Amino acid sequence: MNEKTENAFAAGVKNYFKQNYGILIALGAMWVIFTIFGNNFLTGNNMLNLLRTCATNCFLAIGVQMAIILAGIDLTGGALAALTGVICVSAFEIWNMPMWLGIGIGIALGVLIGFANGWIVAYTGIHPFVVTLAMQSICRGAAYLIANGSPVTTVNRRFQAIGSGSLNGIIPYPIIYMTIFLVIDFFILNKTRFGRHIYAVGGNETAARFSGIDVNKVKILVWTISGAMAGFCGIVLAARLSGGQPSTGEGYETDAIAASVLGGTSFFGGTGTVGGLFIGVLIIGTISNGLNLMHVNSYWQYVLKGVIIIVAVYVDMLKKQRQNKVA
Repeated sequence: MNEKTENAFAAGVKNYFKQNYGILIALGAMWVIFTIFGNNFLTGNNMLNLLRTCATNCFLAIGVQMAIILAGIDLTGGALAALTGVICVSAFEIWNMPMWLGIGIGIALGVLIGFANGWIVAYTGIHPFVVTLAMQSICRGAAYLIANGSPVTTVNRRFQAIGSGSLNGIIPYPIIYMTIFLVIDFFILNKTRFGRHIYAVGGNETAARFSGIDVNKVKILVWTISGAMAGFCGIVLAARLSGGQPSTGEGYETDAIAASVLGGTSFFGGTGTVGGLFIGVLIIGTISNGLNLMHVNSYWQYVLKGVIIIVAVYVDMLKKQRQNKVA
């Protein structure tokens, strides 16, 4: 690594901490509290378990963040994950297809639903909240119908390993998937024309159209990516749970939204970073993990996450108002 590269790397690290010092302090404070009052929080096994749990949220949060950067939203994630898990396991356990084909069908279904969300948003003008809320209901209902209201179980160990296996018996595969997708997400948002177009459309859609950006294409691609990530999430969840469960993934979209806004993604559009998203995912995962270790009623987690979203959005509004005054 030459001196120029080292200086660029150091500047990047410094800028990262400068941008995210607030939520990094909050994350550190949580770890201290849970280490003191929790049971074996700061141990190697629990840290791996924490990251494994975070991975599921991260898959959805990557797509949700892109939608929020566009000043939109995607509420389909949890229900779509349930549907793809049910379809995937049904394919090779009930319909006698090869396992790899079942996995492919599951992910393809995620892509198709995401594309449908994007197309409807782009060409009908219906708000993304309404479109994805309706699609959430459709996906959840379809999952229950296909599974006949019961889990579709599997004892296929090769499939189970996708969600429960680990590299050399140390690093769980979901953590590896999460790392790969975060790197790809960073590359897309920061190093490609498509990524620049996402920020441009989210910042000012009218200006983006006048500058020659195909806004409809950007919207369709973003929600397609979000659907693909939900589909992959459903496969990993089904593998980890040894079956497709139509009830799985309930509330997952809330966690993904919370992680995004905590990480600095603005609901007004045009703002959001992958580094901030990862910290947001860690905070949401830490809350669930730490409270469970402290034997706190799990219902309090829903309350706390709701409060976090309200506070984060309010802070974002104050920032936006301050910027408008300065401008």
